[in-house]
Amino acid sequence: MLKHRLIFGTLMILLLIGILLFDAWLDGSINDSVTDKAVKGSLLFMLMVLLIFPAVFELTALARRSGITIFKSLAIPACILAGGYWYVAQFKFIHIEPHIYVFAVSAFTLAATFIYQAKRFGNNKVFTNCGGNCFCVLYIGFFSAFFIGIRVDFGLWPLMMFIFTVKSADIGAYFVGSKLGKHKFSPIISPNKTWEGMAGAVLASTIIAMAFAKGFDIMCWPAAVLFGVVFAFAGQLGDLAESMLKRDAQAKDSDDVVPGFGGVLDIIDSPLATAFLAYLFFMMVKT
Repeated sequence: MLKHRLIFGTLMILLLIGILLFDAWLDGSINDSVTDKAVKGSLLFMLMVLLIFPAVFELTALARRSGITIFKSLAIPACILAGGYWYVAQFKFIHIEPHIYVFAVSAFTLAATFIYQAKRFGNNKVFTNCGGNCFCVLYIGFFSAFFIGIRVDFGLWPLMMFIFTVKSADIGAYFVGSKLGKHKFSPIISPNKTWEGMAGAVLASTIIAMAFAKGFDIMCWPAAVLFGVVFAFAGQLGDLAESMLKRDAQAKDSDDVVPGFGGVLDIIDSPLATAFLAYLFFMMVKT
């Protein structure tokens, strides 16, 4: 388990760094000496689209074990539309207010879900299936949008600061908790999480946040400390949210596609659930 985590964790980190840096190089936003292009984050958007497919499939499998049917052919394009606002809004020929975009995608998703439900299942499990599909689009689609939002509105380094701060909290919690953990943090939802692990998460995330803040002049050090502490806790709560879904489905992992980690949802759960908080944090720091 640990060997697989180290090997595949390192490979995923290197791949992510490479994609983000190459993406920023392509649109000229990797440093201040190059003029930005009008459209940023194209590779990041493509990566988001690619990850939405397995994420929806995994959530569909979990939902099925709980008696819920997610309509993948509807949920996947809806998630892509929900997650794509900040990217789409960069094109000058598209003029749409954020709230109109969100309301329109939400309304069309719900309407399409009703139509699909009526054709496939009629009156059987209407609340369950329609609610499950809307949850899927909200959880995977709209939460994903904030990764693109951070990249477009605040730049490459704040996005990397957020991702690596949250994931370093996962690493700190895992290693400290596995060695020193005694006092349960959430015994009902996730019995392996401990307060000692949470301390490790806070320490690791704060160090990474301060390193990014200082190295790339993102924010002052008191704000960076607060950022590290906030996202250590928020990231673990995001992990607990996915754990609730798995426990309800009586599944250990969302899938087994990545040895030592599980499925895509198991990897992205903490940053996925907290990206909107990071966007708000950067917005407050920058204003």
